[in-house]
Amino acid sequence: MSTPHFSAVPVPHDRFNEVIEHLRFNFFADEPLNYGVRLCQKGEPHRELENHCLSTLKQGHSRMLVTDDGTIAGLALNGTTKSGEREEAVRRLADLDDQKFKTIFGLLYQVNDKVDLFKKYNTDELFECRILSIDEEFRGRGLANILMSDSVEVARKMGFKVMKADATSVYSQKVFEKHGFNTEAEIPYSEMDENIRPPSPHRALKLMVKVLN
Repeated sequence: MSTPHFSAVPVPHDRFNEVIEHLRFNFFADEPLNYGVRLCQKGEPHRELENHCLSTLKQGHSRMLVTDDGTIAGLALNGTTKSGEREEAVRRLADLDDQKFKTIFGLLYQVNDKVDLFKKYNTDELFECRILSIDEEFRGRGLANILMSDSVEVARKMGFKVMKADATSVYSQKVFEKHGFNTEAEIPYSEMDENIRPPSPHRALKLMVKVLN
């Protein structure tokens, strides 16, 4: 069997449903914070999480790795965040009824509150990798690194000074570190309620940042 060739390309609007389907089976249930709170089962839909993903996709900066026949092998859901937008997101979160989703995003906002990246790096907008996901069939081939290199280049060409990620998994953290991201703040999982604590080998939620030259 020949080794597949992968191409990094933008995510077109007519493939958004395929992207959501990929995430249902390869990301939603297994992401450490989702797993810790038991947000959903593999393959299940989740309205709030899918709305979050769709809003990111609509920004137009996400990338996918596809095989020659168009199969989605991996995804980097990228977006941009302006100064002040998180405060509005926190207010919207308070109005939701999904307590598990609120717990997850409450933690994400908490780690971001530890450092004012806009002030520290003198910028009013950040490029953000929000989800990095590889199809189970294609794992172990370095595809996350290909996606990250591609996403960094997208951010750089757009003129961004800073790229950030809220990294929850030891595996994604290694990818970000390999591409020059540094940890700005973290919340150790050992400090979390044991009933929602992500399992080993994951150790902390990290706010990670790369300065783009």
